[in-house]
Amino acid sequence: MTPDLQPVRLPAVAGTFYPASPRKLDALIRGLLEDAATDAGAAPKALIVPHAGLVYSGPIAATAYATLRPFAGRITRIVLVGPAHRAYVDGLASPGAQALRTPLGDIPVDLAALDTVPDVPVDAMAHAAEHSLEVQLPFLQEVLPDAKIVPFVVGNASSEDVGRVLEALWGGPETLIVVSSDLSHYLPYAEGHAVDRRTAERIVALEANLDPEEACGCAGVNGLLWVARRKGLHGRVLDLRSSGDTAGPRSEVVGYGAFAFSEEDTP
Repeated sequence: MTPDLQPVRLPAVAGTFYPASPRKLDALIRGLLEDAATDAGAAPKALIVPHAGLVYSGPIAATAYATLRPFAGRITRIVLVGPAHRAYVDGLASPGAQALRTPLGDIPVDLAALDTVPDVPVDAMAHAAEHSLEVQLPFLQEVLPDAKIVPFVVGNASSEDVGRVLEALWGGPETLIVVSSDLSHYLPYAEGHAVDRRTAERIVALEANLDPEEACGCAGVNGLLWVARRKGLHGRVLDLRSSGDTAGPRSEVVGYGAFAFSEEDTP
């Protein structure tokens, strides 16, 4: 087991990116999931979801998480990958904690799974203020309340660097991969939508060469696409909108996409 583990990684963006009140957060997550479009596609093995404040990206993220409901009973482990916004990370890093906390409670970290990827170091500071993973946790607590989590922030890493870690943790139907990434940033509404539409086409085609201008979490996305091509997964777009569609002005928008990847093609 990893030495010197902290008992829990505390929430950093409760009260800013999402409500700090457990009651308000629970109501928000349930409402977003209830309002999400229904997708009757194949069981997701992996998702790409956005990570802004929930007033902006929550409806798009909920579209992805809602696809898990018919299959939630079999998922017991979530491998969660997101970009490191506030610290330099060489490769990937785990948080060095036994659990991740939100106002809704604690999610246990799958320490045994982490022990199978010994080349990934602990970097508690890189996780301490990071929002890209944290904003996913309330959705996961609602949809997959009994699952453990294997969390990583990603910095300077190649597609293969990330893909090899995901491959090592791939497992079977009990394991879900979730990659956290927004799309384009601060473009006018129509231009941002056009850029994001092209990016979405490349993601579904499993082209593992996106750059940070197309997806801020491109290292994690590219790693997923690298291994998805090796595994023969089929990608589909679940939702593609921007902050201009949810809660922001249209002069400068941030793009948000929800994508699912399945081992079976969708009819």
